[in-house]
Amino acid sequence: MRAKPFLIGLSTGIIGGLTAIIFSTPQSGNELRSNVARNLKIAKTRLSEIQHHSSSVKESIITLKNEAKNNIPNIMNDLKGSISNFRQEIGSDTEKLKEEIEGLQRSIAEIENNLSEINNNKKKE
Repeated sequence: MRAKPFLIGLSTGIIGGLTAIIFSTPQSGNELRSNVARNLKIAKTRLSEIQHHSSSVKESIITLKNEAKNNIPNIMNDLKGSISNFRQEIGSDTEKLKEEIEGLQRSIAEIENNLSEINNNKKKE
């Protein structure tokens, strides 16, 4: 599609549409101009509000990005430290538990030996 014929057609359509609106409007020229001016002011006000809101959103996103950039490494370091401390605490407890289990196993073995000796003594009698 060529741009020049398209733009000529678009311009002709806009001019024709505006002409038809102006001649077919039930308002007088002054009323029409005041309505157009009032609607233009409203549109400008809304556009400035949208620009303000979009800049606020942009600032919020930048702030969130910066906070995440600064805080995530700190959180990760804290988490790594916590995991390391947890492993150290568990390591000493694990050794204690292993020793206690070995002690219990020795005690069970002694009890089994004592019971078998008692059973053997009863059979001899």
